[in-house]
Amino acid sequence: MSVTYKQVSISLRSRFWVLVIRLVLKPMMRMLALRSVRSLVREHVRLAAQPPRPGGLPCEYRIIGRVPGPVLGDLGNPDQVALLYLHGGGFVIPAVPSVHLPWMAQLCRALGAVGFMPDYRLAPFHRYPAALDDCERAYRGLLELGFAAHRIVVAGESAGGNLTLGLLQRIRRSGLPMPACAVPISPVTEMARVHAPPARVTNIRRDAMLPLHSFGRMLQLYADGLDGSDPELSPLYADYRGLPPLYFVVGETEILLDDSLLAARQALAAGVDARVDVWPVLPHAFPLFRFMFPEVRQAREDIVAFMREQLARAEPRPAPVPAAVAALA
Repeated sequence: MSVTYKQVSISLRSRFWVLVIRLVLKPMMRMLALRSVRSLVREHVRLAAQPPRPGGLPCEYRIIGRVPGPVLGDLGNPDQVALLYLHGGGFVIPAVPSVHLPWMAQLCRALGAVGFMPDYRLAPFHRYPAALDDCERAYRGLLELGFAAHRIVVAGESAGGNLTLGLLQRIRRSGLPMPACAVPISPVTEMARVHAPPARVTNIRRDAMLPLHSFGRMLQLYADGLDGSDPELSPLYADYRGLPPLYFVVGETEILLDDSLLAARQALAAGVDARVDVWPVLPHAFPLFRFMFPEVRQAREDIVAFMREQLARAEPRPAPVPAAVAALA
């Protein structure tokens, strides 16, 4: 496993915004975790109503593989690269068009790719595995449209990072061809325990955005009564054999720091090319907030360079043999 602690000087502008997030957004996150279902619905509508910013790319709401969501670029050319982006939001909050679409647009422009962000079903109305089912359908939908798996890249932040790693397991289990690579950004990889891995506790005061106590509410809404150690819920315990190269991006002060480090270690032990970039000071899922943090440009360039590297290396390869079939061979 290649772990890089980024040696960068964090700007005063970024430090100011980290302080604002700590004083304003973190308390709001605490309150959000305590809201009623009716209040969550109002929040869904409020966030979805924010004006989309597609970064100059054609944008339309489409249905792919029975899953709706915004598409950036031209779906009619399956010879190009396709980015499947899985948004975060604790499995209970939809994508924020004014935040997620500009981020996806930056990646699409840099890669010359078309992008699709599934509007997957949310808890508490649709608990696990509804969101993951939708992500799998979206991936199948891209394949059915003619996009070659080795020209598809998958990425997602926070809960979307969890779904990214869960989707790769689904792809292997179904015998589908793997994408060229995947980029989990600040993923949640442990859903069985609120208090672990260790960074959940050691960074509880350092994390500027995520209140640890809200995790319990997220688990209750998304996976109440289920086995939290199921690898599809907690990719920390997954079998990573046969998965494509992985590039984790996480903040050094995050309570989710070890979620990335330990998952990458598991992947490395299974023979997967797993890399981790650990950024100082910057908060959870910081690459999405380019207007706050000038350092996002470097993080984006690093992510795009990794994707380009893997796309250049990727070749058409046969689909993996599902475990159940292999056992009969």
